Amino acid sequence: MEKLAEIVANQLLQIKAIKLQPANPFTWASGWKSPIYCDNRKTLSYPNVRDFIKLEFARLVLEKYPDVDVVAGVATGAIAQGALVSDAINKPFIYVRSAAKGHGLTNLIEGDLKPGQKVVVIEDLISTGGSSLKAVEAIREAGAEVLGMLAIFTYGFPVATEAFEKAGVELTTLSSYEQMIPFASQSGYVTADDVATLQEWRKDPANWNK
Repeated sequence: MEKLAEIVANQLLQIKAIKLQPANPFTWASGWKSPIYCDNRKTLSYPNVRDFIKLEFARLVLEKYPDVDVVAGVATGAIAQGALVSDAINKPFIYVRSAAKGHGLTNLIEGDLKPGQKVVVIEDLISTGGSSLKAVEAIREAGAEVLGMLAIFTYGFPVATEAFEKAGVELTTLSSYEQMIPFASQSGYVTADDVATLQEWRKDPANWNK
């Protein structure tokens, strides 16, 4: 998995799905200041990257969860990713909204999910884990079993680790912030000083300010 993490980190950095700006931090929707911004939806615009991620996800699903019945994507970032994976392994696909529709059938889960079915959830990015685990909760409330979750990238925040452990959800990611930093340094994406900044941010992202 370590080599895979480097390959995926390199792909994300090359297509600028991951942007590193320690000297000019981003402001997240939460208000946090951050030296990194990750938008994995950009992978969909690059067929070689898109196919690599799809096939690695498919391989992991079949290796770890061979009895999977349904693949679920978390709206909106992982709808396309989940659909690609479900097609690759020839399984039904559903997706989970962030909130129930305000009209029509007021669905929270789109697609056909039956009680007792075993589900693997696909996510594009894990930050605090809140929205990802809401999707898990919705699937469980529908009477299905969540076997695990796969994501492209995680920041590896302790709050997310604790939340997944508390929810009893196994999380597997193709790459992570911790694995990306040394690769970015070795490959010249950032300087040694930048690495120190990136590592400092990771300790307390909510209160960090460059």
